[in-house]
Amino acid sequence: MKKFNVAVVGCGWASGVWIDYTATRDDVEFKLLVDINIDAAIKQRDGKNLTCEVAQKLEEETIKRLGINLVFDTTIPDAHFETVTTALRSGCDVFGEKPMSSSIESARKMVEVANKTGRTYSVMQNYRYNRGIRGYKELLSPEVIGNLGTLQAEFFLNPDFSGFRAEMESPLILDMAIHSFDEARFLSDADAVSVYCHEYNPSWSHYKGDISAAAIFEMSNGVVFTYHGSWVAQGFNTSWNCNWRAIGHNGTAIWNGGGESQAEIYKNGEIIKVEPKFTWDYKAESHNACLAEMFKALSEGYAAETICTDNIKSMEMVFGAIESSRTGKKVMLK
Repeated sequence: MKKFNVAVVGCGWASGVWIDYTATRDDVEFKLLVDINIDAAIKQRDGKNLTCEVAQKLEEETIKRLGINLVFDTTIPDAHFETVTTALRSGCDVFGEKPMSSSIESARKMVEVANKTGRTYSVMQNYRYNRGIRGYKELLSPEVIGNLGTLQAEFFLNPDFSGFRAEMESPLILDMAIHSFDEARFLSDADAVSVYCHEYNPSWSHYKGDISAAAIFEMSNGVVFTYHGSWVAQGFNTSWNCNWRAIGHNGTAIWNGGGESQAEIYKNGEIIKVEPKFTWDYKAESHNACLAEMFKALSEGYAAETICTDNIKSMEMVFGAIESSRTGKKVMLK
């Protein structure tokens, strides 16, 4: 059994979730916690009853000295590029938080470094890993609603974030919509080829950047995916997974973002309701399930669902939407 000697970089909330799961594994030893605020690293280490070293910066010398071979990047988006590329160039594999980076140029460079070094870089997309979306995807099959033509997601919440999100230029699109865009690729089995997006900031918002957005994507298989969301919407809130509607030539499937989804299909002149069979073989959900799959893929030598070479396509949707919003034009995606 391969032993993973882990460094955790970025000791905020997300790192605690990652550590809690990873601490249950027999093949992991924590070697280092890193945070620019050394007190945060010490607090996380002591709070999780770990005995590893702490540092303010991830450096190749420390990686080599401690025999680290896997790095968790749970830093803020602006720090992902330096963290990931340092780890990859030091011979480590990387599991990183979304989004890959705060710019598409940096994200593409990170993929390039992963390819050149031959190391694995997989990205956390925990919204793919729950029973609800796996069941909903069953209903989107040709055998149920038929050939998919329309996919729609609505996201309306009011979480009242402060910190780095309150200062970002496009907090909803960059920090949150990445989940929904990635889910759209997963559900449609397609990649986006174009986008038109409008971002806006309602008058009552305390955010510096645009906290609401509407976007229209054309997908590679002809599906049109529309997204409308806001992080300053009070009342009648959706789930964090969005409310979804998918329309095919046989009928329509809806999902409330939780455990409930159903389809209405037309057959022999009658409307028939269909519910998912939930065939997904899962032992965990969300972060734990995504981490488990990334570990399994790394151990067995195959590409995880969220390997960087695939996740970059979700990032292209994000930055294409931002470019469209700022130029006021439809953007063709690579």
